[in-house]
Amino acid sequence: MKPASHKYTLYNKLYTTVLSDVYNTCRFVFRFFAEVFRPPYEFREIIRQCYNVGQKSLALVSLTGFITGFVFTNQSRPSLAEFGATSWLPGLISIAIVRALAPLITSLIVAGKVGSNIGAELGSMKVTEQIEAMEVSATNPFKFLVVSRVVATTLMNPLLVFYMAFAGLLGAYINVHQHENTSFAAFFQHGFASISFLDMFASIIKSLVYGFTISITGCYQGYNAAKGTQGVGKAANAAVVASMFLIFIEEMIIVQIVNQLRPS
Repeated sequence: MKPASHKYTLYNKLYTTVLSDVYNTCRFVFRFFAEVFRPPYEFREIIRQCYNVGQKSLALVSLTGFITGFVFTNQSRPSLAEFGATSWLPGLISIAIVRALAPLITSLIVAGKVGSNIGAELGSMKVTEQIEAMEVSATNPFKFLVVSRVVATTLMNPLLVFYMAFAGLLGAYINVHQHENTSFAAFFQHGFASISFLDMFASIIKSLVYGFTISITGCYQGYNAAKGTQGVGKAANAAVVASMFLIFIEEMIIVQIVNQLRPS
């Protein structure tokens, strides 16, 4: 039987490790905010990263958004049909997609595609000592590698969110048109009438926060990857898992705040 002192030592090491990770993460985030406003600005690299983020996610976001809108409409119709309220489908689908589905699903896709890529790319550069080589050559690797990717992902995520919302509403319209023969103009007029300015504003805030979380997590994991080939895989995996976990926590917090602001 292990003595109590051994168990206390394990708990102490775990507690120290957690505090150390939190401290290092906060330092990494604070360093980003210190570097992002300090010249020189890597505009060319930011534009290139914006293209990479959009290009890597666009096809999957399009397909997922369309299927989400189509299937969600198909699943909601029987429940509304029991009350003779199928005419509410455009408003219901618009609220669900704009408020919750588009920001959350798009950000999870970006976390899987872009977050893992950032973690693996920076982790590979860390393992092969390319980051150290950039420091020796008088280049600021943090600004070039981290700041550009965080800014690009944070800016592109809202665009992908609204694109997915449109794809989801398009899929919902096709489903509604098949069953109720609703016109394109009538569907979107009813749908947008159910969306408030607060819904749009909350979606923008969500997408910005989620994009920042995905990119800063991927950069942190890759920038601090362990030596060896296994460190690259661990960095990519940790970037996806940690960012998804944080997205769900942020979703819960933001929803509570928005509900407090919503007029009763």
